[in-house]
Amino acid sequence: MPTTTAPDGTAVDHRTTGSGPGLLLVHGSTSDSAANFGLLAPHLSADRTLILPDYAGSGRTPLPPGGELAVEDLAAQMAAVLEARAEGPVDVAGASLGAVVAAALAADHPHLVKRLVLIVGWARNDDPRQAMALGLWRHLADTDPWAYQRYITLLAHSPDHLAGLDGARLEALAAAALPTEGARRQLDLDLVVDIRDRLPRIGAPTLVVGASRDQVIPVAHARELHAGIAGSRYAELDSGHNVLLEQPEKLAGLIRDFLD
Repeated sequence: MPTTTAPDGTAVDHRTTGSGPGLLLVHGSTSDSAANFGLLAPHLSADRTLILPDYAGSGRTPLPPGGELAVEDLAAQMAAVLEARAEGPVDVAGASLGAVVAAALAADHPHLVKRLVLIVGWARNDDPRQAMALGLWRHLADTDPWAYQRYITLLAHSPDHLAGLDGARLEALAAAALPTEGARRQLDLDLVVDIRDRLPRIGAPTLVVGASRDQVIPVAHARELHAGIAGSRYAELDSGHNVLLEQPEKLAGLIRDFLD
């Protein structure tokens, strides 16, 4: 896959697929673009060129020296990928931490973002319940990988979705959650990131998508994102946090309807 050097020196790995107008997809923490968008991409690539970067700590994109991540640096990494394409503004969609990064990209680099889709995102970290949930996830990354895998599997998916899987598929889903060093640094960012001051600066037409059964980032946070972005639209799906896995076809329909 090609790489683009960001202002912080990070060589950002990215790939493209499909054909048509550009759509940048920004993945969530502890994952990468291939895993996050594997089920969604086929529903969008028939009439869109999907741009799929991995930000620092995911895929083959390294962490910066020292390992600490900041939302402005991840947004700048996404901006570097778009600027390297030199094709003008494109549509941008992000999920979970990717939604936070996509919102920062739209606020900090508005000339690069045509329209914006924010999926199961958030703007603040002063919710004690959310801090406890994310804090325990981060603690388990250091202390108990087995529990880390099962905790986030239970938290990120709705009970109905998990109950519909057989034992082997459920174990495979849990085994895919690996507490790598990149995942740890991204979780550190999850715990502190705050983009409330950026929301008034988002001028791109925006769709915010919440998940009604989200236990990682409760749906009230998605509704707050919508309230904080002037003129934005809002939609809600009956899903857990991993709506990309639970409802890829319905989510793709919302994205297509908004962009078209």
